[in-house]
Amino acid sequence: MSLSPLEYLYFTEDSIKELKNGNTSFKFSQPLPTLRFLYELCWVMVRGELPFQKCKMALECVEFVDYASQEELGSSLADIVTQLAQDLSLPGENRQRVNKLAKWLVESALVPLRFFQERCEEEFLWESEMIKIKAADLKSKEVRVNTRLLYQQTKFNLLREESEGYAKLVTLLCQIPEGSTRNASAATVGIIKSLIGHFDLDPNRVFDIVLECFERQPGNSIFLDLIPIFPKSHASQILGFKFQYYQRLEVNDPVPSELYQLTALLVKRDFIDVDSIYAHLLPKEGDAFDHYNAFSAKRLNEAPTFSSANKIGRINLAATGKDLMDEEKQGDVTVDLYAALDMETEAVAERSSELENSQPLGLLMGFLEVDDWYHAHVLFDRLSHLNPAEHVQICDGLFR
Repeated sequence: MSLSPLEYLYFTEDSIKELKNGNTSFKFSQPLPTLRFLYELCWVMVRGELPFQKCKMALECVEFVDYASQEELGSSLADIVTQLAQDLSLPGENRQRVNKLAKWLVESALVPLRFFQERCEEEFLWESEMIKIKAADLKSKEVRVNTRLLYQQTKFNLLREESEGYAKLVTLLCQIPEGSTRNASAATVGIIKSLIGHFDLDPNRVFDIVLECFERQPGNSIFLDLIPIFPKSHASQILGFKFQYYQRLEVNDPVPSELYQLTALLVKRDFIDVDSIYAHLLPKEGDAFDHYNAFSAKRLNEAPTFSSANKIGRINLAATGKDLMDEEKQGDVTVDLYAALDMETEAVAERSSELENSQPLGLLMGFLEVDDWYHAHVLFDRLSHLNPAEHVQICDGLFR
């Protein structure tokens, strides 16, 4: 925006003449407003009507209506010079004087250099010799700095982070008494937020630690008040990573029952969706069904009682009387009750490993443990082909 021709209110011909002559007894007759006076002072210097060296003398000859400290005067001068530098209608001579005025104000210690560096364009700083690198290079550097500050994500590394923040967090979570009041929950939430901000902790790792402590204290309801401070979508991802850890070949430990209960409780309280966590579980339904079909076929083939029973009702039309008598003897079925019970016990024992290795069945047990029949029924429908009730633990949950 161009500046209209300025009508001087205080820098009249007489006052400019007195300042040029260096009259030490000259004073402005009345207190003047700071901004208007400084604006007229800069304007007369840019037009060449008053030398730069008379600027300090002009400031000594005036009393301001509104008191301004030296720093406030410098800030106002920097604002005025910045506005003059943005006037595209200034002639070449005046524009050069603006550059020289800015440089002189810095050299005379009237305006700190940082004020101009904060407010002026890169080209103006380069022309006024306030920066040592070219304007284009400074712009590129500014873009890189802004990108790093605003868009670049911090890569957290436990080896480089301060462990004091996590130590305080774990201590806090392990000392939470059960049955705390709402005020205690709010205070705990505030402390956790303060620890995240003060020690620059990774919020996802903090959420992971909160879930870990909740897993160790499933009866402490105060953790249910801590979970909403974190994004809902992150809960299923963090729990999914926990389940994926136990899916590794080098990990021989089964998934802890507390993890199943924690997951089931979060699903029951609508913190996560059952489908979002089910997608992380192994084995997948197709693989589990194939494995169960192979197991069932193996049981049928190895059971002599069933193979004899399968022959009932078969008739050989080409057989003679003697053959019929022999076949009739072979077709006699004798069922040993104790042998059948032993076979069933062996089958249950053989399937016990399936319960340890099947995370969907473990989650089903978790729903039964937290009395969530709705989601348990959903998994019963999905896994009905596997006959989940064959497992003693699931039966106990159903009976309970």
